[in-house]
Amino acid sequence: MEEDADELAYAYPCKAESESSDSESSDEDDPGGISVSGDENCDPDTKFTMSNSFKADFFRSSRTSEDFATWQRIIRLDAIRSNSEWILFSRNQSEVPKERALQSAASVGLKDYEHLEPSMIYHAARLVGLLEAYAVYDPEIGYCQGMSDLLSPIIAVMEDDDEAFWCFVGFMRKARHNFRLDEVGIRRQLKIVSQIIKRKDSHLYRHLQKLQAEDCFFVYRMVVVLFRRELTFEQTVCLWEVMWADQAAIRAGIGRSTWGRIRLRAPPTDDLLLYAIAACVLQRRKLIIEKYSSMDEILRECNSMAGQLDVWRLLDDAHDLVVNLHDKI
Repeated sequence: MEEDADELAYAYPCKAESESSDSESSDEDDPGGISVSGDENCDPDTKFTMSNSFKADFFRSSRTSEDFATWQRIIRLDAIRSNSEWILFSRNQSEVPKERALQSAASVGLKDYEHLEPSMIYHAARLVGLLEAYAVYDPEIGYCQGMSDLLSPIIAVMEDDDEAFWCFVGFMRKARHNFRLDEVGIRRQLKIVSQIIKRKDSHLYRHLQKLQAEDCFFVYRMVVVLFRRELTFEQTVCLWEVMWADQAAIRAGIGRSTWGRIRLRAPPTDDLLLYAIAACVLQRRKLIIEKYSSMDEILRECNSMAGQLDVWRLLDDAHDLVVNLHDKI
């Protein structure tokens, strides 16, 4: 990739469009959405490297070396703590030799991993390298906790770091507003979840108002990491692929006509995740109304859902909400 040769220089020969600092315009301007950036003629074996001039440009930006040092520290902590669900779905990486795992750890300065198996050491080292690269690529966002949750499934199914990096860049074009300091993107999404619940179940919504929880802050984590901590690895991949299919359908113009939407039953939407989150809350309406008397209690319920959700029922309920409320939200 090359952008302004006087300031940025990469060994990677692909060209990619620069991202707008405003996440909303980035979503609108990017027709590819979830995709691998770059030219079709790029050599997939070419490794992404960073030149000294790019490092200098990074530190001349609004970010400082202290910012990057903080990101490095947090990235390493999060990488070490990543879960091991992916091992069942990535045989080659699960059987990585110990020597290779230790070499990878040394190459990124990973420490305190003695309690981990070689596969997890290797996985953590890949997380560190790619997340640090992304922090330099997008210094406005840098690194925030939760981004490792989004990258982990990608590197579990993609063994080439360069391909995994550009896939993550494509993924973050849709998700980066979740990590903005001003939280504009998060507040917009929480507002949509709140509107869905209000239109679907006024009784539940009034109860949330009584608890001063109508802003739906209790689903904050679900929005930020796209259900990654509530679903298993396999369920997460299923949900994300259905979301991406909807986004691809929108880009292709499927369901744009009235007749097309009738035939599809549930028209494709960019906000399927938010409908799924609202469906998750609505599935627990009786529990919330009858037993919970504070937002903290609802928050604890939401944070304890891991492994208890049926992703297919969740998607069915989400699609029902899309059918009934898509034109009203």
